[in-house]
Amino acid sequence: MHVPVLLEEVLEALKVKAGGRYLDGTVGQGGHAQVILERTSPDGRLLAIDRDVRNLSVAKERLAHFGQRAVFAHDSYAQAKEIAQREGFRPLDGILLDLGFSSAHIEEAQRGFSFQEEGPLDMRYDTSQPLTAEAIVNGASEEELVRVLRVLGEDPHARRIAKEIVAQRRKQRIVTTSQLADLILGLAGGRRGKIHPATRTFQALRIAVNDELGELERALPDMVELLKPGGRLAIISFHSLEDRVVKAFLNAQKGKTLTILTKHVITSSEEELKRNPRARSAKLRVAERL
Repeated sequence: MHVPVLLEEVLEALKVKAGGRYLDGTVGQGGHAQVILERTSPDGRLLAIDRDVRNLSVAKERLAHFGQRAVFAHDSYAQAKEIAQREGFRPLDGILLDLGFSSAHIEEAQRGFSFQEEGPLDMRYDTSQPLTAEAIVNGASEEELVRVLRVLGEDPHARRIAKEIVAQRRKQRIVTTSQLADLILGLAGGRRGKIHPATRTFQALRIAVNDELGELERALPDMVELLKPGGRLAIISFHSLEDRVVKAFLNAQKGKTLTILTKHVITSSEEELKRNPRARSAKLRVAERL
């Protein structure tokens, strides 16, 4: 079961209260959602959205005992305004976006998110969408690959990796996580230190496949619109690209539609990191609707 990060910090940030209406736009397997629903009893409600139908099914089972207090939608949080309107969830007391991918994505080799075990180069949150990592690796031009790896992976070796991918795919299509990881490992002359040299490439491809930054940029204005005055927006990001988008948006709305409540990002305590090392890169920013 996916362990929710910064749980107590999120509950405090959102001022979760009995009878409130909340949106979890990236519900995953329902860790945050479960506690929010517990704190909002007896009649608080939560709208749970996720692009991953498998995670959503786990969340539905986990939250089934809350009955009609939990409403589910298989969609992107970028569509939250339309979904909330349809389901009668406007205005909202609080919104949570946890932008990290879940443990299930890493641990299930067939999803293709990790190079720890061999799997297909997939990386889709929503497996009904056509675009996969394999399509990008084998179909994008060298210049497109350089842009993806440099911008979305912040990889200083983007040009070398892109050139090698193009050379290798001329000989044989690259279809598995192991093929791609081994290619990059060979370029790097083996592994040095804790971080695998393919980490940035896999991050870049995942972001590109799921249009993660585009989804975030499109969604943020709607998130503010959905909140009632005094409603809270809490966003957990896990890499610098997401955090920059969130920070820039909040700063642009400061004093207009939002009050920023986190002068500095909130990060996990040492206690949490001992329990859940994957929380190490989590950063929480919070704002309140004016």
